Amino acid sequence: EPPSCPLSLAVEEVSENSFTLTWKAPEQMGRAGLDGYVVEICKDGSSDWKAVNQEPFLSTRYTVPNLSSGDKIHVRVVAVSASGASVPATLEQPVLIREILQLPKIRMPRHLRETYIRRVGDAVNIMIPFQGKPQPEVSWTKGGQPLDTNRINVRNTARDTIFYIRQAQRGDSGKYELTVQINGAEDKATLDIQVVEPPGPPQNLKLVDVWGFNVALEWTPPVDNGNSEIKGYRVQKSDKKSGKWFTVLERCTRTSCTISDLIIGNTYSFRVFSENICGLSDSAAVASGVAHIEKTKTTYQPEKIPQRDMMEPPKFTQPLTDRTTTRGYSTHLFCSVRGFPQPKIIWLKNQMEIREDPKYIALIDQGVCSLEIRKPGPFDGGVYTCKAVNPLGEASVDCRLDVKGEI
Repeated sequence: EPPSCPLSLAVEEVSENSFTLTWKAPEQMGRAGLDGYVVEICKDGSSDWKAVNQEPFLSTRYTVPNLSSGDKIHVRVVAVSASGASVPATLEQPVLIREILQLPKIRMPRHLRETYIRRVGDAVNIMIPFQGKPQPEVSWTKGGQPLDTNRINVRNTARDTIFYIRQAQRGDSGKYELTVQINGAEDKATLDIQVVEPPGPPQNLKLVDVWGFNVALEWTPPVDNGNSEIKGYRVQKSDKKSGKWFTVLERCTRTSCTISDLIIGNTYSFRVFSENICGLSDSAAVASGVAHIEKTKTTYQPEKIPQRDMMEPPKFTQPLTDRTTTRGYSTHLFCSVRGFPQPKIIWLKNQMEIREDPKYIALIDQGVCSLEIRKPGPFDGGVYTCKAVNPLGEASVDCRLDVKGEI
């Protein structure tokens, strides 16, 4: 038996002179197997069916070429095997051969949406894609005027336009308008090109003043900025001994500066470069004069310290604290005192002055008073007093010492 009818015949795409069909394989291939498919067409109003392909093919997609715009074409597809041909799968409606319009649209690359900067002498090679159907008309202008074809080359394809300058010059800077048009519908884009070069040197560099270890310089902007904004100035110095130039300021945004920390006895020259997006100027402005840093004469003026009354009565800044110690273990009592003249320190036990007794050692060091009680016994407990006395008065502090038996 021959194969069954192909399934799901449909039109995938139509253009101005062709259309593309798709379908699915038949459910029944037949015992002999499938040799392929044959596509047949017939113009609307005629009954003359013609095979488009002479030999069967196995693909389920086929483009019918070489048609005329405006024709209506009936289509059918037949599955073929050694057992014969299937019942044809036929489109219910004829296919109208017509052009499917697509509005023109420029796809400006992201990096070209801002100013496109190149250096003098560089090549400019830009490709801008677009879309539209049928193929759009492409035109370039600058300031509303056609481009100078002696300097600028433009090549258009069906999908993009190429803008090319072999060696860019500053006169090539400006805004270029791109227009893509189809039958009155159009899209426009602007390409902003800036061709730059290093700036000229600053003008009128002057050594304005020299004082101490400092020098003041002033200058004016360059006559030619290289077709780009001046980003700043580089200031350099050179001492007469070494003859080498050293940078002291970079990207100075003003047209004046002060140079400090110069060395006594040296003689200095100064120069300034201007800088833009391309870099430094090819030459520098050099100050006509030189600066000699001389040693300045100074007279020492001792600082006058106002006299103040240093006299102060005794005052304890740290009191004695109560302590508990063990019989036979030496212990110390501490307190702090200040006053001027230095106070005399007197130690008392139970209101009795401690005099030259080898059991007690009293010391004072930078206002810290200490009393060592050597190997105390039960009778060494009690109230201890530290008294400080000078001509302006006296002060005292107390503490209690308890002596316990051995554990």
